[in-house]
Amino acid sequence: MPDNDDLLAAPTPEPPTEARHSFGEHMEEIRSDVIQLAGLTSEAIGACTEALLAADLSAVERLIGNDTRIDTLKEQIEFRVYEMFATQQPMAGDLRTLLAVLRILQEVQLTADLTVTIAKATRRLYPGELAPKIRGLIERMGSQANAQLTLAVDSFADADVAAAAALPDMDDVMDDYQKELFRAIFETTDGSEGSIQMAVQLALVGRYYERIADHAVLVGAWTRFMVTGEFPSRTDQTDSGTP
Repeated sequence: MPDNDDLLAAPTPEPPTEARHSFGEHMEEIRSDVIQLAGLTSEAIGACTEALLAADLSAVERLIGNDTRIDTLKEQIEFRVYEMFATQQPMAGDLRTLLAVLRILQEVQLTADLTVTIAKATRRLYPGELAPKIRGLIERMGSQANAQLTLAVDSFADADVAAAAALPDMDDVMDDYQKELFRAIFETTDGSEGSIQMAVQLALVGRYYERIADHAVLVGAWTRFMVTGEFPSRTDQTDSGTP
């Protein structure tokens, strides 16, 4: 029979291979679901832009209805992450991934909420017509927002820190578009009450697209944390409008 010293010196058993394999499978499913959630949100960016440019009120209703699907999927992923915290023993890298997923889910959902807000602006602008220059800028802002979200999620999916690092520079492009939009709004406002109301709504729309781009930057920052352990700086968060 082993003495007490032998018992104390016995190595701690490794986690069962099956349990770790199951954990890895769950992590991969969560990663896949986050990508799906981002895909739905990317579609919403395109849909809200098209609805606004076409003054399509029926498309607005469809987009608002589809937002429930995004919210439900986000909550399901969140629940599974919390369940893994409660029932598994994530190691350092896995723990960072789970924490990053929770923050990325928040950024993606906030993006989806902004697409609904942009879509609702279609109602407030209806039946006014947008000046060609403003139409072109809104179209470019929608495309830029989509490109930034796509790159952000690709960086998460591939654990690609270099891709995540490119997002702040892309955000400068969106900032330039927003400034151009403001100038175009002032150029086309004639001082009438209706014109001023339209100018206010368009300025807000520009701000919403800029916020979507900011959320993409933060997805990249949390991806960097996931891979390297480098916590997003206060500058990362304040530059992107996070309090």
